[in-house]
Amino acid sequence: MVAHLVRLKLSILRNSLKRSTAQLVGVIIGGLYGLGILIFLFAGLIGLGFVPLEIARTTIVLAGAALILGWLIIPLFTSGLDMTLDPERFVTFAVPMRQLLTGLGLAAVVGIPGIITLLASLGTALSWLRNPLAAVVAIICGLLGVAICVLGSRALTSLSSNLAGSRKFRDLSFLVLLIPLMFLGPIITGLSQGVRNFGQFLPGFADAVSFTPLGAVWAVPADIAAGDWWQAGVKFLIALATAGLLGWLWRISLARALVTPVHAAGKRRAAGKLGFFRLFPATSWGAVTARSLTYFFRDPRYLGSLVVAPILPVVLIVPGLSSGGGWGVAAFGGAVAVFLLVWSLASDTSYDNTAFALHVATGVSGLADRLGRALAYFVVSLPLGVIYALLGAVLTDGWEGLPAQLGLVIGITLSGLGLGSVMSAIWIFNVPAPGDNPFKSRPGNNFAFAMLQLAGLLGLAVLVLPEFILTMMATLGDQPFLGWISLLIGILLGGALLVLGLWLGGRIYDRRAPELLVTLTAQK
Repeated sequence: MVAHLVRLKLSILRNSLKRSTAQLVGVIIGGLYGLGILIFLFAGLIGLGFVPLEIARTTIVLAGAALILGWLIIPLFTSGLDMTLDPERFVTFAVPMRQLLTGLGLAAVVGIPGIITLLASLGTALSWLRNPLAAVVAIICGLLGVAICVLGSRALTSLSSNLAGSRKFRDLSFLVLLIPLMFLGPIITGLSQGVRNFGQFLPGFADAVSFTPLGAVWAVPADIAAGDWWQAGVKFLIALATAGLLGWLWRISLARALVTPVHAAGKRRAAGKLGFFRLFPATSWGAVTARSLTYFFRDPRYLGSLVVAPILPVVLIVPGLSSGGGWGVAAFGGAVAVFLLVWSLASDTSYDNTAFALHVATGVSGLADRLGRALAYFVVSLPLGVIYALLGAVLTDGWEGLPAQLGLVIGITLSGLGLGSVMSAIWIFNVPAPGDNPFKSRPGNNFAFAMLQLAGLLGLAVLVLPEFILTMMATLGDQPFLGWISLLIGILLGGALLVLGLWLGGRIYDRRAPELLVTLTAQK
């Protein structure tokens, strides 16, 4: 049974490569990227064999702790990612628990991340060739470290499975994890600047981490090389206890999940509460607008964009302030936020999934569909851009540059909505299904689709190039009158591109609506 589960995982991976040539190319590129990482890691591990013992110990312990922490956090942040052997699919099969655990654990290593983790963990032995016994122990500890990574990842995933069945828990956990991760770069920058003697801080920090479940397994070979046998023994016991505890947690949580599978329960709503639908007229475009706005505040896939867009400009501002810069970049925060939001319209039809059948069945015209979606994004995006432009003017005391910033924001909003209205009527992307984690990767997302997205982003940048150039000249060249020209161009050129995009997208939609529905239905 264990071998069968591993073969099943290999078969799924092999069949996924047969979907299209572009997807195969994407996997090959990912494999080459992983190979490059391995070469870099092996070169670094060999180099650590020629540096002082304390440096090698500090580097390996902290890097290994970060590796285990990544295996613990990433599955929670991207719940459902690479769940080709989802335990819930074995509910109806009488697979012995021990064989199921072993098979699922080994199958978790089958894949680019698992293979890189395994080879890198075993490669730590290269850093301890100066001491043959430490090198042999490093191989054993490397395998134990991989086991901790896999067992920890699966245990936390299984333990959170019942909670993950709650829509509110998924949304809340997504937001709670997303915001700190966005500020991870500024936090690291601040810490590195706050610690004056970073070289003296890291060894002590690594020593503390080496007595925790995250770093104990990686410190054992270093302690043996240094002759600290009692510390090596204690830390090896900590590593064994960690693996044993995680395995026990995974076993009991998996046993419970197999008996009581997760199910999503619906919530009753009081009659008469129409939400956004009461704010718009009872027309086709009004209904589409209200539904799209509802998605922004109820669907975690849309909610992610609504959270990221306002926060990302702040993330860009923090490094400038920490390095002694001013608030100048804050003036462009609105443009950055709007650029991210309006481009999401290009995937809006894809997010509908099978609900798109309502548009086709009720005969919603292409123009009404495009207009309703664009209006919803306009209502969300433009106020955010204007708020940031006003905030930038207040912080920089640069009110003369406000027209230029408003011109750029309006130009991006209108031009982006026009381009997105066309692209979402032509292409369907493999986006997360309704109820899935916003960052779940579905089969079919290949190199060709990535290039298509990149081309669209570059196209939007080209469309707003006039407003951007005028805004930069007005801001950096201290020529306020150019800001008013930017505002005028943003309204006129952006408005023209929006009208053109709605008209062209509507015509394409009327012609391709059945094909779009067939593609979306095949992805459910």
